[in-house]
Amino acid sequence: MNYILFDGPARNALLPFTFTRPVADILIGIIPIRQKWERYLGSTITTLTEEYLSEKYPMVELEENVMINASFLPNEILAEMVSNLEPNQAIFKGDEVIAFYTNDSQEEVDFDTYEIIDYSEDCITVKNTWDIFSKNGEAIREDFEFLTEDRKSQPIPSSVNVIAAENIFIEEGAKLEFVTLNASTGPIYIGRNTEIMEGSVIRGPFALCEGAGVKLATKVYGATTVGPYSKIGGEVNNSVLFGYSNKGHDGFLGNSVLGEWCNIGADSNNSNLKNNYEEVRLWSYETEGFAKTGLQFCGLMMGDHSKCGINTMFNTGTVVGVSANIFGSGFPRNFVPSFSWGGAAGFTTYTTSKAFATAKLVMSRRNVDFDEKEQAILEHVFEETKKVAKGIGGFRK
Repeated sequence: MNYILFDGPARNALLPFTFTRPVADILIGIIPIRQKWERYLGSTITTLTEEYLSEKYPMVELEENVMINASFLPNEILAEMVSNLEPNQAIFKGDEVIAFYTNDSQEEVDFDTYEIIDYSEDCITVKNTWDIFSKNGEAIREDFEFLTEDRKSQPIPSSVNVIAAENIFIEEGAKLEFVTLNASTGPIYIGRNTEIMEGSVIRGPFALCEGAGVKLATKVYGATTVGPYSKIGGEVNNSVLFGYSNKGHDGFLGNSVLGEWCNIGADSNNSNLKNNYEEVRLWSYETEGFAKTGLQFCGLMMGDHSKCGINTMFNTGTVVGVSANIFGSGFPRNFVPSFSWGGAAGFTTYTTSKAFATAKLVMSRRNVDFDEKEQAILEHVFEETKKVAKGIGGFRK
């Protein structure tokens, strides 16, 4: 069977992260949503996403297809139900479609003509940006159980101070000595060719993905994922870093999500709790206003290729778009549009020529090409965000 993950109605609520990737390629837990479904279904899966993303993330459509809502994370029961779908059957949870069997000749889907199968069990969903960190601990636990089943961990080095060793899994090539791992609060997954430097103290649930690193004397409070080839240092709590991003120095990052190719300058901090302890509101790209999160703790949401200078301070519930460069004293505003250059004193446009030159240098250091597909995506984001910046009294002319 040919499986296709589609963005669904949550796509806009997951901006700025879905500016540069389909919903299916959001990292939560140990592996991205797409890889979770591929492992459960035993099949390569493509995506139906925005047209400007389709060259980098193409869809393969056959005569018969099962479409899956990428906002829903798989589990054993749900994956079995999806794999057993037959023509003109659809799985719903409440009034939301999870998956349906269709053919390439159907331009529109009328679910009134479908046999509806109710899914009544629990499952993790990602429908808002803050779900990525707030549900990350649960996702790590589910991924850990699935990915390590019937497998044997590499031995824990004798110099490691360990609690609940049975909840720790170490892949080949990982390096760690003289660190403390406390997996009594959740599993700890240490991926291939990773390194945890001396003096670091880590509480689970925690995932260190392939090629990632933890700097000297880092403190991690749990429910944190460090994506492939990313680095963390200082103090980190309940945060998710996508691939190739760095928060490598002292400073606090909490209840936050960083996209790919982000960099947090030394001694930078984000607030994750308002002084009056009220509910945090985040910028919504859908309404072009601030939306309630229902959370008391919520930090920084930073899109791909964005960076901040040393000693940057982020207010509670700050959203930073794609390819923004933030620096200077004081707190920048709670919403920084894509391709912004500046800080609390004001912003100008971060031109694509300068942004792309930086992206090429940054990516080449990791032996990754900044190719035409990547450039075309960022050019589209630049054009899309002009009106947003203008609408909030921004800097664009």
